[in-house]
Amino acid sequence: MPELSRRRRHLVLAICCLSLLIVSLDNTILNVALPTLQRELHASVSGMQWTIDAYTLVLASLLMLFGSTADRLGRRRIFVIGLVVFAIGSLLCSLAPGLDWLVVFRMVQAVGGSMLNPVAMSIITNTFTEPRERARAIGVWGGVVGISMAAGPVIGGLLVQSVGWRSIFWINVPIGALALFLTLRYVPESRAPKPRRVDPVGQLLVITLLGSLTYAIIEAPEAGWLSVKILAFALLALVALGGLIAYERRRREPLIDLRFFHSAPFSGATVVAVCAFAALGGFLFVNTLYLQNVRGLSALDAGLYMLPMAGMTLIFAPLSGRLVGSRGPRLPLLLAGTGMCLSGLLFAGFDAQSTTALLFTGYVLFGIGFGLVNAPITNTAVSGMPRAQAGVAAAVASTSRQVGQTLGVAVIGAVLASGTHAATGDGDFIAAGRAAWWIISGCGAAVLLLGALTTGQRARATARRTAELFEEEPPRGHSTASASS
Repeated sequence: MPELSRRRRHLVLAICCLSLLIVSLDNTILNVALPTLQRELHASVSGMQWTIDAYTLVLASLLMLFGSTADRLGRRRIFVIGLVVFAIGSLLCSLAPGLDWLVVFRMVQAVGGSMLNPVAMSIITNTFTEPRERARAIGVWGGVVGISMAAGPVIGGLLVQSVGWRSIFWINVPIGALALFLTLRYVPESRAPKPRRVDPVGQLLVITLLGSLTYAIIEAPEAGWLSVKILAFALLALVALGGLIAYERRRREPLIDLRFFHSAPFSGATVVAVCAFAALGGFLFVNTLYLQNVRGLSALDAGLYMLPMAGMTLIFAPLSGRLVGSRGPRLPLLLAGTGMCLSGLLFAGFDAQSTTALLFTGYVLFGIGFGLVNAPITNTAVSGMPRAQAGVAAAVASTSRQVGQTLGVAVIGAVLASGTHAATGDGDFIAAGRAAWWIISGCGAAVLLLGALTTGQRARATARRTAELFEEEPPRGHSTASASS
């Protein structure tokens, strides 16, 4: 990619963030419409889960595939195709005649979205070549993730209340069209000098692993945790995981290069992303149902109730990016884990939903924690990596975010469904929700612990050694003595 002026670099960053905005917004904007979908489309708890998880599951499964495809065929080309597919999928979602069709069209949306996030991250890392400037750009990127995720319920509530649930998909079309125009005009084409080969077996194993695991968790409350069907899907997930690890270790150009996990910061960022976004997925799912089905609020009022969470994320997401650029990822991660853990504890141990003051305190704490966590995830994942590997590392971090949210909705939804299966009153939901909040608090504690363990001096040394491993070893798949031995 040719060297761009400072103004052009920041314009490219803005275009990439615009695409990220619509993809991330669709992760959360549908949550506030779930009770409306439940009534209008006669959806069960598992049906509501699938409207969320069908999207995040496809994103998680295809992010790395399209990241490597863009390296080979051209990043701008794949980015443009992704914008078109995402806009078409959004339009189809707005026209869905029933729940099953909505789930299918959400998957179409996600195919387009999976062409955007990793490709945009790769464009950013290759546009901003100076380490400090790149850290700040990644910080902005991470901040947009947090902002869009938190703003989803508020924007969704406003649209559902004023126009209807279908309108939450309409807004993607003009935004996607604007991003498409700006991309064609201002984003230069680029390719990796030595792109990786396609890994169809690894891709199939990833899809099998994530799909079977998610299916088992979501359907277990209805079918029974020890039913033959659920046990079969759980076993299939384990077999796919074992097969993926064994196959990828032997492949010369793997979909997931397991050598990345020699870096403690990279491994930590991967697990932190899963935990943080599992907490977010669970937080939004349980709160949406509680505020509308138990407190009886409208979609708009439910969205407004979560304004303290969204507001804190709006404030702390860009602040986190600046902290990462100036002081590194350690402090934001520690504060993020503390905020999310304390929020979960307020609900699980002190019945924060019993008073509005405690409820809002819990929302503020979660918003602070989630706002702080995004920028250090991506920064830590690419920390010390050679530029040629930064896009792949960032794609794994993005995949981990989607896996986390998928599992968060699946697990929290399963806990609620199990606890309220024979429920007849509001107390049953609150009791089931307490178990969900303990899980969310545990996710926050894991972020805190991993932030402390994987960002210190020893951890950074493992990142340097991993980077040297990639720089010193010849590319896999090329005819060298070491590769053929």
